[in-house]
Amino acid sequence: MQFDLQQVASLIHAELRGDGSVVPSALSLDTRTLQPGECFVALHAGRDGHTFAAKAVELGAACLLVDHCLNLPVPQLIVPDTLAALQSWGQARLKAVRPHAVFGVTGSVGKTSTKDLLAAATGGWKTPGNHNNTLGMPKALATMPLGEASAVLEMGMSTPGEILRLTEIAPPDFGVITLIGTSHIENFPDGQEGVARAKGELIAGLRGGGAWTHLAADPWCRWISEQPWAAREMAVPVGDGEDFGWKDIEPMGPRGERFTLRTPDYDLPIELKLRGAHQVRNASLAAVIALLAGFDRDAVALGLGTVEPGAGRGRLHAMAGGGWLLDESYNASGDSMLACAESLLELKSGEPVAVLGCIRELGEHSDRMHREVGAGLRAKGLQRLWVYGDFAKAMAEGFGAGAISFPDFDSMRDDPAGLSAIPDGSRILVKGSRYWTSEQAVAWLLDHKGSV
Repeated sequence: MQFDLQQVASLIHAELRGDGSVVPSALSLDTRTLQPGECFVALHAGRDGHTFAAKAVELGAACLLVDHCLNLPVPQLIVPDTLAALQSWGQARLKAVRPHAVFGVTGSVGKTSTKDLLAAATGGWKTPGNHNNTLGMPKALATMPLGEASAVLEMGMSTPGEILRLTEIAPPDFGVITLIGTSHIENFPDGQEGVARAKGELIAGLRGGGAWTHLAADPWCRWISEQPWAAREMAVPVGDGEDFGWKDIEPMGPRGERFTLRTPDYDLPIELKLRGAHQVRNASLAAVIALLAGFDRDAVALGLGTVEPGAGRGRLHAMAGGGWLLDESYNASGDSMLACAESLLELKSGEPVAVLGCIRELGEHSDRMHREVGAGLRAKGLQRLWVYGDFAKAMAEGFGAGAISFPDFDSMRDDPAGLSAIPDGSRILVKGSRYWTSEQAVAWLLDHKGSV
């Protein structure tokens, strides 16, 4: 039921050269990941994608989306602007197969976990991986299947206007904002208010009358709910003192979390395979918006319990010498580092320690925020800290005794006081911003310390 090229050409106003009956299996923006049968989209992004078109055909591309005809033996869709055409393709596909409920999910932390939980709760389709920007989301939407119960779209941003554009491509019926934190704050001269306004573009972009959930304790989400541009949508705070919330959290160690979702009409028991109080909060936000969208409560609870932690997103490794390694290496903010530290401390084992890469895009706030995170980790009960990166010294100073800083991963790996000095039996949190590729630390620890 996917579009053939003749249909796509009509929908995106492209000139079609070649066989219009070809049906691409997916879209590809990068020859390094292209699979045979896909349509290669030649974007102007740093380098001109048209220079890679011949390679794409060699690798098995079934067709091309280009801004001028190329002397290559595959069908081609020719448009003035390949980025605009990519976005129009995704927009048209969603319009053609739109399910009962489309959800948009954003926030400074927890977007992907909440997206996964909400898709499982509603038995729906979700944007894969980190396809959450103006390239990745329409790329994924372009081949969205027909007949899905819901669509859950992760919407990320690093500058104002990005989420607004995403809601133009794919207007959601319902929304979730997980938390307004400090990610990308260097791009916002007005600080956290600017971050909140940019995240609030999701709410402004909801189709009329939609509802959205947020944590009751988040003052910036409250601020969004009070803005005139968000007034037509129903804000639903979740947490203490509200109609919806959670209670009776029972950590199950490596097996996850058990809790009860409170609603005005009933209590709903839920068991998660994801770990940590922050995942209880994410699951509650997902559950409440699913219920408000009309999904069956028993199916919602069952679906939430099927979500497994992914690599870099909470996967837990039992170590050969005793202890645990909590792999949260995919990305990091100050809020997420502190939340994951709480999760680590729920495990029963040796001393709790962290191996961290620094946080990026904090601008003039970088030194202060790294010190605050270091102090926060110490206050929560971590006993030792290995940290590397451009503001490692500041975080170590905030943490105090038991912290050691390094300029880069190689230094931390090779120094006798570095990774090799972590005691056997420790509970180890590994986390860092993408720039610092802290999955290197996960790989080294698993290789040298062993896992069961």
